[in-house]
Amino acid sequence: MEPLLGALTIFSFRIIDVSIGTVRTILAVRGQKYVAAALGLVEATVFVLAISRVITQLDNLWNVAGYAAGFATGNLVGITIEGWMALGYQTVRIISLTKGDAMADALRAAGYGVTEVQGEGRQGAVKILLVLIPRKRLPALMKAINQEDPDAFITVEEVRSTLRGYLPQSKRK
Repeated sequence: MEPLLGALTIFSFRIIDVSIGTVRTILAVRGQKYVAAALGLVEATVFVLAISRVITQLDNLWNVAGYAAGFATGNLVGITIEGWMALGYQTVRIISLTKGDAMADALRAAGYGVTEVQGEGRQGAVKILLVLIPRKRLPALMKAINQEDPDAFITVEEVRSTLRGYLPQSKRK
């Protein structure tokens, strides 16, 4: 029973440290270096606790299995946590062949800031709409876009930083 308990402990440590590492990496990429550094301290401490248990008992294959399974599970948990946090901003680019003006009006009425650009596509003139939103608002925006023009071409891009502009119903940090 003791070998399995040790493996379960290692498994738990790995879930914690890999989850923290996933969130830390995403925060670092988004420019939150101090929070990322603090998380790195916790991550490294938990990692040392996990790896030391494996190294000191290399003859226990349950520990190795717990280490590997904890790593895999930690990735899933970390990505899930980051998805719940939904930090940062995204630029949504909407290209509509025929409903660009109506969509821009509808999105503005719903509280979104919209920049309109004339474009030229394969079939002629198109309206390109650019909307900068907090990530948490993406599902609601997608629903609004699909209601207005289910045939619109949509791309979503991560935004590293923003300066000025119109971001209704959100606070910048």
